Amino acid sequence: MDDPREGYYGGIEPGYRSPYTPPEDQLTLMVKRCDLNNELFLHACLLPSLCIIMVLSFFERRQKIFSFEDRFPCLRGRFGVVVPLDFTGSLRNRWSYAFAVGAAAPQMIDLFSGSIIPIKVPRWLITLVYLVAAFEVALANLPFFACLSTTHRAVGGALGLLYTLAWLIVAVWKGRCIHASCDESNFIGNVMCYQWLMSWPYFLCLGFLLVRFGFMLAKDVHNRLKKNATQVEEDEVVQSHQYRYVQTLLRRPPVRSLEKSWFQRRVYDWDPCFKFPNRMIATTIISLIGLYLLISSEQVLISWFSNWIYAQLQGPSVWTEHLDYATYTWYVTTALAALSSAAHVGHVLVCYRKHIKRLWAGKKSFLPEKYHTANSALSVAAFLRYPGWQIAFTLWGYMMMHLALFVFGMVFVYLVVIPIWKQGFFTWLIDVTIFLANFFIVLALLKLQVLLVRTFFLQDKLSPRDRQKPLALNNRKAFHNFNYYFFFYNVILGLGSCLLRLVSSVFVSLLLVSRINRTIMPKGFELLDKGYRTWIGMIMADHYHNNPVMVCFCHLLLRRTVERQTAVSAYSRLNNASGSPLEVRVRARWLLLYTLLRNPQLILLRKREKRNNNQEQLAVVWATMQTQQADAAAAVQPTDPSLLV
Repeated sequence: MDDPREGYYGGIEPGYRSPYTPPEDQLTLMVKRCDLNNELFLHACLLPSLCIIMVLSFFERRQKIFSFEDRFPCLRGRFGVVVPLDFTGSLRNRWSYAFAVGAAAPQMIDLFSGSIIPIKVPRWLITLVYLVAAFEVALANLPFFACLSTTHRAVGGALGLLYTLAWLIVAVWKGRCIHASCDESNFIGNVMCYQWLMSWPYFLCLGFLLVRFGFMLAKDVHNRLKKNATQVEEDEVVQSHQYRYVQTLLRRPPVRSLEKSWFQRRVYDWDPCFKFPNRMIATTIISLIGLYLLISSEQVLISWFSNWIYAQLQGPSVWTEHLDYATYTWYVTTALAALSSAAHVGHVLVCYRKHIKRLWAGKKSFLPEKYHTANSALSVAAFLRYPGWQIAFTLWGYMMMHLALFVFGMVFVYLVVIPIWKQGFFTWLIDVTIFLANFFIVLALLKLQVLLVRTFFLQDKLSPRDRQKPLALNNRKAFHNFNYYFFFYNVILGLGSCLLRLVSSVFVSLLLVSRINRTIMPKGFELLDKGYRTWIGMIMADHYHNNPVMVCFCHLLLRRTVERQTAVSAYSRLNNASGSPLEVRVRARWLLLYTLLRNPQLILLRKREKRNNNQEQLAVVWATMQTQQADAAAAVQPTDPSLLV
């Protein structure tokens, strides 16, 4: 289609309507064509989700059995509690859980932006609405996690396969519908043209879950066809990193440590005795997906906005030049902020491993003193808050860092790039040298003070092997005069140092917003940093629940207890009784009756109840009479003469 404008900066014909103001009928047509929005789809998924949870709960067994369940043998012990995800210490299905969280990422981004509003309420109740919306998103995505965590692999695989397939079909249909509505002449159509760019991580996560559930179903069917229905789960202690860690503690350390490569020394060193829990992996995956979605949306919006401004300017001018500077600076700072945020996400994992291993070794010096003793309630609450807070801190940290880098980039462009381009490099260098001459003189005077103190006002070394002179004054009178004259000048230097300290602290604070493992508050004010308190509570709760030495010790105790119970139960006939609970009860009552008939004196030793007093008295009298008759019969019998020999 021919453009009615003369060129990119050419004039617009009279009466031409800007393509960036979409017609109302076209917008209405787009909305009707893709009427299935996210909120309506979440409402529709609630009923299937509840049905899947009820089916999985039916297959779960409860340890506590109630008496009324004996009337329904087929339901006895059924409808147990379904655990969707174990964030405390489980290491099974770590990457599957991570991709399940990735499948829920679009809904979490909608919660973050406030797009999901289930009910209309006054503004002072909007927090409760967000809570209801979060519960709705959690319930709609619950089958993904519950089908992965269930021990009934065939049922979980089949239900998860069907549920994931339904979500994937709806996502593909909506993606094709949105792509068909692509129209670069208006804002909404332009956003729909780039919708595929923001949807492919969602399709990737759903595709992975689809393959995972299919593999679970096929593997369980294969095991059952081979008559191996009892699936043996891998021991999470004996054959895991925790057992290897305890073995390394009991071994003698090597004399020479192995040389590490540059990547191991500078970037990352893999530790076979450590594994990240699914909580950390899922948080990392959702943080990276959230960063990608935020950056993609940001770039699509900025691209459309810059094109709209170019169209409004109607030709080359001074403003278009400044707009070019801002656009290029924005793209460059976007790349820098994205790389920095992604590096921070990875660095959080490295710090988590470092801090946890220090706690395992009993080293708490890196923590503030008031946190050496963990608060139980606050630590568990921080354990619950950490994943959501880490994701939110990562997204907010990227936005703040991007804005700060953009401002710094614009200052750099107008103070460095433009003067060099227009005046030449040497002219700019002379101007900068004149401007920074005073700054260089100040730095020289600061270094001069240190040099004079080291040379004239400190005593000589006590030993030639000492690295520096002792902290003892020499030439005291000269030092007092030196201190007096420089006192007034150091006041002026203090003003500049104060400004430099303020700028550096702001820069470091903006850089560390997403680093929840480090406090941005000075020492003594760590309580004001809620994010850092959440990090400390999380690692303390993790340390108390997943310490390898404690876990291995408890595992050995439990295994020894089970072995003893198995050895004792081998001599019990009642414990070997098989059948339904009713058959076991009838068998126990029959054995009790038989025993009491053969040994009536045991009736006197049984527990007495307050009810049925008459029957109890008759039973006691009858047992007493039987005992007396047995004693009398034994006394009347003649004595065997052979016993007297």
